[in-house]
Amino acid sequence: MSIVMGTAGHIDHGKTTLIKALTGIDCDRLKDEKKRGITIELGFAYLDLPNGTRLSIVDVPGHEKFVKNMVAGATGIDFVLLVVAADEGIMPQTREHIEICSLLGINKGVVALTKIDMVDEELRELAIEDVSDYLSNTFLKDAKIVPVSAHTGEGLKELTHAIEEIVDKVKQRSTSDIFVLPVDRVFTLKGHGTVVTGTLVSGKISVGEDVFIYPYKKVSKVRNIQVHGESVKDVSAGRRTAINLAQVEVEDIERGNIIARPDTLFPSNTFDVEITCLSSSPRPILHRKEVHFHHGTTEIMARIYLLDRDKLQPGETGYAQIRFPEPMVGLCGDKFVVRSFSPLRTIGGGTIINPIGQKIKRFSKQVDVLKKLIKADTKEKIILHLEQIGFRGYSLKELHVLTNVALKQLQKELEKLQSRQEVFCFDKEEKIYIGRVWILKLQDSLVSYIKEFHAKNPIEPGISKGQIISDWGKDLNQKLVHFVLEYSFKQGLIESEGELIKIKGYTVSLKQDQEKIKKQILEIFKRSKYKPPTVKNLVEQLGLEKKVIDPILKLLTDKGELVKIKEDIFYPKDIIEDIKTKLLKFFEQNEEMKPQHFKELTGLSRKYSIPLLEYFDKEKLTMRIGDVRKLRKR
Repeated sequence: MSIVMGTAGHIDHGKTTLIKALTGIDCDRLKDEKKRGITIELGFAYLDLPNGTRLSIVDVPGHEKFVKNMVAGATGIDFVLLVVAADEGIMPQTREHIEICSLLGINKGVVALTKIDMVDEELRELAIEDVSDYLSNTFLKDAKIVPVSAHTGEGLKELTHAIEEIVDKVKQRSTSDIFVLPVDRVFTLKGHGTVVTGTLVSGKISVGEDVFIYPYKKVSKVRNIQVHGESVKDVSAGRRTAINLAQVEVEDIERGNIIARPDTLFPSNTFDVEITCLSSSPRPILHRKEVHFHHGTTEIMARIYLLDRDKLQPGETGYAQIRFPEPMVGLCGDKFVVRSFSPLRTIGGGTIINPIGQKIKRFSKQVDVLKKLIKADTKEKIILHLEQIGFRGYSLKELHVLTNVALKQLQKELEKLQSRQEVFCFDKEEKIYIGRVWILKLQDSLVSYIKEFHAKNPIEPGISKGQIISDWGKDLNQKLVHFVLEYSFKQGLIESEGELIKIKGYTVSLKQDQEKIKKQILEIFKRSKYKPPTVKNLVEQLGLEKKVIDPILKLLTDKGELVKIKEDIFYPKDIIEDIKTKLLKFFEQNEEMKPQHFKELTGLSRKYSIPLLEYFDKEKLTMRIGDVRKLRKR
C-alpha cells in the first residue's frame, strides 16, 4: 500500500526537526536552508512503520513567503501531520495550511504538539486545549494530539503509533489509470542526466515507456525509476517517485510541469470549476478577479470568471471558469487553491469539473450542466459532456480525462450507452463519440436540406452525395457526415436512386406547363424517328430557352425514355433498340462493319451515324479496330 504524509504548520514550529527525529533524514538540503535555519524548498523522507508500511513523507516550508511551495508539496498527500509548537500555539500559517489542506481534499491527519520540553506541564495542557478548540471546526476535529519533543525523544514512539493508526484508516486511493506525475523538483545527476521527482497521483508507469512533458508536449522516455533511493521497474499511484528522463535537458522542465503518457492530457486555457470562497476570506471573490492559481505543483496567474453570480461571498460556493494566459492540463476532480495578491493569502479553492473547457455564457443553461456534472456518475458525465460539446464530439481519450475513471469502466459505460443509442461513435478509428441529441439535430437538418433541394429542383430525381458533403456538410467532420447519411438510410428517412440521394418515396413531379413541354418534346422525337432534332432544333421549334428544355431532357433521360448519344443529340429508347437489332443481324452475316455499311443499314447521314457508332462502342456492343467495327465478344 502506497501512502504519502505531508507536514503542515507555522514557520519554526519544528516540522523538519521532528521528521529528522522520526526518520533520521534531514529534509533541509539547501545551503541557504541550513544557514537561515528555515525550510525554503520541499523536503522528502520516508518512515518504516512497525506494521511494515514504508511511509513517504513530504516536508513543506512554513514561512508565508513559501506557501506556493507548501501547496506544491501538499499535492497528492493522503493525510497531514500538523505541527504546532507548545510555546506558541495556533499561528497564521497554521490556519492557512489547514485551509489549504481542506481545499485540496485532505480529510485525515494527526497533530504533533512540539517543543514540549520548553514549557511546563500546565502550559502543555493549556496548549493542547487551545489546539483542540481551534481544530473543532476543521477536518482535524477528531485528530489525535500527541505531545512530543524532537530534542529529548519524548512522545516519538506515541506519535509513530498515532501515524500508524492513521495509515490503517487511509483507503487505497481510488484514481483513474491515467498516469500523472506533477513535477515538484528537477535536477541533474552526474552520469544519468535529467531527473524529476513528484508524488505520483494516478496511474502507473514503467521503465522504457515514452512520455510527454506537459503542457507543451515535449517528448521524452523513462530511463530509470527510483522510489526512496531504490531502482524499480515500475511505480504506481501514491508513491514519491524519481524518474530519470532521456532526451531532455534540465532547462526543458520546471516545477509545475506534468509527466504523462503521450496524448493522454489536453492543454487548455480554460478550466470549468466549482469554487468556494473561504469563510475566513476578508472579502468576497469578484467576477474577473485575478489570482494566484495553484494546481498540482503549478502556480500561475489566472482570472476567475464567475458564471452564476457577480461576487462569491465568504463561505459561499459557486461555478466559474478559470482562464489562463498559457495552457494548463488537468483531470476531472482535481483540486485547486486560489490566493489573492493583496493581502497575499489563501482565499478559496475547489474542484475542476472540466479541464478542457469551452467558453460558457454567464447565467446560461450551460451553467446548469456544470451543476449536474459535479454530482454526476460516469454515465451521466458522458451524456452531459457530449450534450455540451455539440457536433464536435469527444474522443475516448478526452472522455477519459473528463470522467477520470478507469479506462475499462469508461469503455463499459460507452458500450451500454451505444446499445441504447444514447451516444454514437461516428469515427471508429479515432474513437470519437457524439450525443444522441446532436445526431437527431443533424438528421433533421439533412432531411430538411434534401427536401429543400427537391422543392427547388422538382424534376431532379435526387441530389448527389458529393454535393451533400461539400455543401450541407462543409463545416462538419467528414466522417460525421457519412455517419449521419448512413444512419438516416437505416432509419428509412432517405434512399438512393443510382448515384443520387432523395427523401424516401420521393417521385419527380412536373408543373403543368413543364408537363405540356415534355409531351411536345416526345411528340417531336416520335415524328423524327431516326433523325431526331438537336437541342438547338428543339429550342427553335418550341420557341423556348435552352435552360427550360435542358432539365426536361435530363428527366426523360433519367427515366430512360430518351438516350443521350452526345451533348446535343438524344434518341428515343425504342429507336436505339431498333438500330441495335439491325446491327446484330448485320454481324450474323458479316465479321466487320465499315461506316458506309452502317449508313446503308440505317439510311443516316454522317451527322447521326458517327455519334451512334461511338455510342455503341461506349456501350461495349461494338469495338473499333482501325476504320472498321467488330462485334464485341460477349
